[in-house]
Amino acid sequence: MAPKKTKPRVYFAPSFFKFLKELKANNNRAWFQANKDRYEKLVRNPLLDFIGDVGPSLRRISPQIIADNTPSGGSMFRIYRDTRFSKDKTPYKTHAAARFPTTRDKDVHTPGYYLHLQAGEIFSGGGIWRPEAPVLNQIRDSIAAHPSKWKAVMADPKFKKHCVFDGEKLQRPPKGYDPEHELIEFLKYKDFTFYTQFDEKQAGSPRFLEMFVESCAAASPMMRFLSDALNLPW
Repeated sequence: MAPKKTKPRVYFAPSFFKFLKELKANNNRAWFQANKDRYEKLVRNPLLDFIGDVGPSLRRISPQIIADNTPSGGSMFRIYRDTRFSKDKTPYKTHAAARFPTTRDKDVHTPGYYLHLQAGEIFSGGGIWRPEAPVLNQIRDSIAAHPSKWKAVMADPKFKKHCVFDGEKLQRPPKGYDPEHELIEFLKYKDFTFYTQFDEKQAGSPRFLEMFVESCAAASPMMRFLSDALNLPW
């Protein structure tokens, strides 16, 4: 007997984004505490369900990908802001987000996927953002030493269709690299990230999990390149 197919579900209904809009307009502890049950029902739990359900599909892209739907310490980012060093003292984030890394070691810069859900700003993404100098140089060294592999990543048809390469760049070539290198413009990057934009209608579609996985699969050549550059399994 064939296994019963599960019906695609909607994770991020209009109520998900409506709550985040309300939180933006009432970003204070008293309001949040009075509405915490609504936050858990409308925002936290749907995102945790998504994380749990998307895990098997992400692990088909790479068995290293971690999708942990435990409420604390897993893939979902906390709603609470760290205001210690910020002029903005509002206590809560007005978006929900999750990261799917390739290792649980918080001391290791590792490629990972990312999902950002905010009213008017929804995107998947990933790569490595603002790595420390030794990690950044490992990536630059790999690009400089294997230009054909990097060019193949950037020319991959699925990557070009679904993803936008992004990151902050130096104005001048980094020290220690040939200014005449054919990929010097890529060697100037301080981040090696990518993103795919969505809208609220797409996020509220029963196909959104499939669309997110599709964007992650399209970015897998870059994720593999970054992992290889850092001698990490992919």
